[in-house]
Amino acid sequence: MTLRELGRSGLMVAPLAFGGNVFGWTADEARSFELLDAFVDAGCNLIDTADVYSRWVPGHRGGESETIIGRWLARGGRRDRVLIATKAGMDMGGDDKGLSPAYLRRAVEASLTRLGIERIDLYQAHTDDPNTPVEDTLGAFADLIRAGKVRAIGASNFTAPRLAQALAASAKLGLPRYETLQPGYNLIDRAGFEAELQALCVSEQVSVIPYYSLAAGFLSGKYRKPEDLQGRARGARAGTYLNERGLRVLAVLDAVAARLGTTQTAVAIAWLRDRPAIAAPIASATNVGQLQALLAGMHLSLDAAAVAELDAASA
Repeated sequence: MTLRELGRSGLMVAPLAFGGNVFGWTADEARSFELLDAFVDAGCNLIDTADVYSRWVPGHRGGESETIIGRWLARGGRRDRVLIATKAGMDMGGDDKGLSPAYLRRAVEASLTRLGIERIDLYQAHTDDPNTPVEDTLGAFADLIRAGKVRAIGASNFTAPRLAQALAASAKLGLPRYETLQPGYNLIDRAGFEAELQALCVSEQVSVIPYYSLAAGFLSGKYRKPEDLQGRARGARAGTYLNERGLRVLAVLDAVAARLGTTQTAVAIAWLRDRPAIAAPIASATNVGQLQALLAGMHLSLDAAAVAELDAASA
């Protein structure tokens, strides 16, 4: 397997990241451990989570995913085989949000404690904070790197102008730069990333680790009519794609998957993996069968005809 560097950080990753938002939500602790074991045993190494996962679940406060990952790491023998990526900045209640230096100092300590580690490999700004100067945020990240608590930094949900502003500030002031970007991007959600961010990431050597790689499960092909959405944790989100364009994309996914003897999931992951600037699509699984389909996509080769068909259907 060919590893890919995250920006200019020196951190090398397999071309698939596990999305930890499911841990403690749609995957309990035992299932989460099973999935993490299988993921690492397959040669993958990037695990992405956030402090806010899974605060949206009734009774949760946030930190549930990090806590489960920490307990998995505590079993021993895995820490040196994985890169842990987490995020801060989303609303955790009260004044715990944003990218101010004071809050980042608190947030990193809370994440380190839950994860049970001494250093976060990739610490990401989960969302932009227009109320904090970018220089202040980058300076706080620099302090965390100097203190040995963070190895590299990334951004999530940034617009192209704000990412460009942050990269310029890093270069001018000699501060750490965002080595990665985490946008929503997949075969059916293309315009937001491809309009401006893609070219910026290519030119600045910022690696992209996109979330919603399967469009909330829609690109797996399991949602084809309204009744398929009932009782699904991500049904509402997946339902936004259930239209003429979405069904057109599914039809081409079906055809390509059948021709190559694989699944729609594998085809969607392989298409995304090979887009400009992409380092590792982030995808989640709640059982080992789903994970195997993701892993197959990491290894699948798409011919030029398949790529052209998928591009045309999703344009």
